[in-house]
Amino acid sequence: MKIGVLASGNLGLDVLGKINSDYDISFVLTDKASNDILKLCKENKIPFFIGNPRNGIGYNFIKNICVDIIVSINYLFLIEKDIIQHSRLITFNIHGSLLPKYRGRTPHVWAIINNENETGITAHVIDENCDSGEIITQIKIPINENDTGNDLLNKYKSEYYHIVKNVFDKAVSGQLQLNKQDENLATYFGVRNPDDGEINWNWQRERIQNWVRAQSFPYPGAFTYYNGFKITIDEVVKSPLGFSCNEVNGNILEVIPNIVVKTQNGALEIKKYREKVKFAIGEKLGNYEK
Repeated sequence: MKIGVLASGNLGLDVLGKINSDYDISFVLTDKASNDILKLCKENKIPFFIGNPRNGIGYNFIKNICVDIIVSINYLFLIEKDIIQHSRLITFNIHGSLLPKYRGRTPHVWAIINNENETGITAHVIDENCDSGEIITQIKIPINENDTGNDLLNKYKSEYYHIVKNVFDKAVSGQLQLNKQDENLATYFGVRNPDDGEINWNWQRERIQNWVRAQSFPYPGAFTYYNGFKITIDEVVKSPLGFSCNEVNGNILEVIPNIVVKTQNGALEIKKYREKVKFAIGEKLGNYEK
């Protein structure tokens, strides 16, 4: 069986390597930042295309390469009809949510931010829209109270290839069962940029805690400012410390052994941050130059 793979990033690399061990990969489409994917292709002499495949550019690269199945894993680009229809059996994507909820980019990060207690993985047929094709199979994945965005990604990594292989087997045996998505239940979430991570200390502390753990290392991170300097925070926990009702949100209440900050409904202790900064009690976190 001949496979075409569309893949980006570490998750794409992990699944690509496992597919390569078990199947014949005929081509790979990827992006210029996925250096390890490019290295794998070169080492295994797999034809590859780098960049946005739209406007027929990607199809021109693969049009003379016959494949039975095309699978997309964490691929950065939308795929046009000519590529979708190029496979003999099926072209499908693996998406990190329980579709139709959380269509779009970084769904695992958004799920933590939104305080969900579960997410999942969906294998779905690729159509010309965003994550809206028929569902092939789904599994649920619990989100624990302290899970970070990277923790969820590791949970995905342990399951993705099993799902991919399951779809391969069903496609070959003619046992695929497809279910349309309910558009009334669809939700969309967009691309997150590093500048989107600023903490608002007027939020409730539970929201801030979710905000921080969703974006913690190795992601760009949730951040705040202290005397004009950007501080990237990777872990906060609830603090039992009491304070005066006159304290302002964002005020630093303690600095030893860790920094404790006032929020809307209680205090948070900052356990991990990236920059070397000496904080002082009574000063305030936040960007007040806006």
